[in-house]
Amino acid sequence: MTGRRRWPLWLLATGLAAAPPRLPLAAQQVPAAQQAMTLNEAVRRALAVQPSLIQAEGDQRNASAGQRSAAGAFLPSITLGGGSNKTGANRYNSQTGQFVTEPPSTSYSGSVGVSLDLFTGFRRLANKSAAAATADAADAGVTNQRYQVTAATAQLFFTALADEDLVRVAQAQVNRAKEERQISVNKFQAGAATRSDTLTSTVDLGNAQLALLQAQANLATAQANLGRQVGSDQPIRAVADSALPPVPDTTALRSAVLDSAPQLRQAQAQARAARAQVTAARAQYWPTISASYSNGYSGPDSLAGFPLAPWSTTKPYGNNWGLRFSVSWTLFNGFTREAEQVSAAVLRDVAEAHAADLRRQLNAQFTQQVAATFTAYAQIAITGANVAAAAEALRVQQERYRLGAATLLDLLTAEANLTQAAVNQVQARYNYLIARAQVEALVGRTL
Repeated sequence: MTGRRRWPLWLLATGLAAAPPRLPLAAQQVPAAQQAMTLNEAVRRALAVQPSLIQAEGDQRNASAGQRSAAGAFLPSITLGGGSNKTGANRYNSQTGQFVTEPPSTSYSGSVGVSLDLFTGFRRLANKSAAAATADAADAGVTNQRYQVTAATAQLFFTALADEDLVRVAQAQVNRAKEERQISVNKFQAGAATRSDTLTSTVDLGNAQLALLQAQANLATAQANLGRQVGSDQPIRAVADSALPPVPDTTALRSAVLDSAPQLRQAQAQARAARAQVTAARAQYWPTISASYSNGYSGPDSLAGFPLAPWSTTKPYGNNWGLRFSVSWTLFNGFTREAEQVSAAVLRDVAEAHAADLRRQLNAQFTQQVAATFTAYAQIAITGANVAAAAEALRVQQERYRLGAATLLDLLTAEANLTQAAVNQVQARYNYLIARAQVEALVGRTL
């Protein structure tokens, strides 16, 4: 009976690590020509397709229509009416006992009416003020959503860029791990290293390859999310801008946020609309005075045997006109007015409290975002120095390991430090860009 050949464990591990991992079929299907897009183009396309901005623009159109309706309440209502009536007359002659049929006759009528509320207890003025405040809130809402969509798009865009840089970092890690494994194999074959070094370097290479796969998966997800944001069914590759924007001047930004931030202007306008609704609710305690005027003509289609047409002359037609004034005053309606008054006052108090709290919230958010911006900007230089130091430390450890003055653990530690330093450098750069975009969203303008 022939036994199976037993291969050394270190040789099997070395062979497995040398072969690249097989990717799933879905991961291998990379689009041949992936669409690339700059940040400005991504923002432009996102502003055209994002539902939140489309909803805000719809609210703006509704508010504009509400303003026209509130102004139209001061104008009279005009109605026109007209009609024709054709009848046939059949009557019973009691003397002859027979039905007498007369030729059919046609009559025409036309009228015009005008009505106007002369006094409504200042309700129309309050509604007009509420409509204007609602329109201001809608305008501020559009501006706010525009910058919120811009900030969200920038975050997805920079996330895609960061993931692409992290893929390059992971690929460099794989390349270094391959070199280290080859060095350990060569030293083992020369009798200058142990089998443990070879196995450890093989495991390190496998971990680096897994990290590369995870980085590639993160990049694919980020590009798909960016594609959805800009209204594309395909992943979008972000194209980086070579220039890093400087730190914004925040000297006057805090006062700009607290005075004219889109979110705050929207909340304050909503509070004004709520106060106007309180005045409109109080109008129910006043009488309503209205006036109306109507004028109409009616008559047959013929007179004295001569045919007449209502569009030719109204002289033989009867003229009926009327001018009416009316006063309506509700003295008691089961406390319905009081309930509506309390409801409007509650909405006003809530809106005013929300506007005041939002102002404090924006102040705190501005402090947080500005601190994050300056911190991330400072980290860019620090992480750059860390990468340079880690790269030099890795070079030294590689030389020492070749000479036998350092262990493999020292080499792997130096390699891990360089990888982490490179990851921190990528994250610092894009954390700064994202924090800067968040500050622009708070201020409501480009810095």
